Amino acid sequence: MSRCDIVRTVGTMSTHVIAFEWTEANRAWLIETPVRIACYVVAALVIRWLLFRVIDRATRPRSRTAPDERSGMIKTLRDKTNRTAPRVVARRAQRAKTIGSVLKSTVSVVVVVWLALSILSELDVNIAPFIASAGIIGLAIGFGAQHLVADFVSGVFMMMEDQYGVGDIADFGDVVGEIESVGLRITTVRDMDGTLWYIRNGEIERVGNMSQDFAVARVEVPVATDVDLDRAQDVALAAAVDAAAEGAVVKNVRGEPEMLGVQEVTPSHAELRLTVKTEPGAQWSVQRHLRSRILRAFDTEGIRLPLQPWGAPGASAQA
Repeated sequence: MSRCDIVRTVGTMSTHVIAFEWTEANRAWLIETPVRIACYVVAALVIRWLLFRVIDRATRPRSRTAPDERSGMIKTLRDKTNRTAPRVVARRAQRAKTIGSVLKSTVSVVVVVWLALSILSELDVNIAPFIASAGIIGLAIGFGAQHLVADFVSGVFMMMEDQYGVGDIADFGDVVGEIESVGLRITTVRDMDGTLWYIRNGEIERVGNMSQDFAVARVEVPVATDVDLDRAQDVALAAAVDAAAEGAVVKNVRGEPEMLGVQEVTPSHAELRLTVKTEPGAQWSVQRHLRSRILRAFDTEGIRLPLQPWGAPGASAQA
């Protein structure tokens, strides 16, 4: 073999080696990497779809015709009121919708972040600076919008703990009224004068909910100090028992009225107190009804109210 043939053969072999090396170096970029990225995308979509299905099953009613039939997470939340009342159904539906929305948003953010980091890792991009930058940006946003974050976090915990809901009568300290809407940032309350108050969830330090489980109607009636207090208590209790059995309030009463006795004594009057357990939110109407019947019974039995002149039994009913 001549020197020219040897040189030609060596050159041909070098060309094949270079071509082979070029193919091996780019195989990962042309085939393996795109396939892995596609697998990550498919996995992210599948995970998101599965988690969304789980959230929907946990927060949505089983059927539209029976919205109160729940499953999963919402079923485990405590029902503190009459579950068949329309306002309770609306409250539960809003709570479930809000919780589902928060969970879906959280799932979407987590899946997207995981997918982005996985793709960058497959492209041999150093993701450490991105993670550090994200931490710094998150810290800056959290510090600058701390009130907004506090409102959001408080709203999430309030929803999960079911502290109050639409239709409840609640005491927020400076505002007492009916809750009209509950959001993750703002709760709106309509007070007795019709004013609509917007309360940030992060500013709520305490809540007195008057519409959970049951309520107690507390009836306090003053009488003159020189009357027979034992007889006055018997008359008031008998009138309250009869009034609680009347059709106007019987559906809102959960038990028999209980006479607690003399609550307070002053030089001008003695105050009698009795209580009765009622449905949530019905305590005020029951109070008014029982108080009216007790005053009528006092008038009939001649039991004087404070500062009522002798011989004027009809004045007690007018008072």
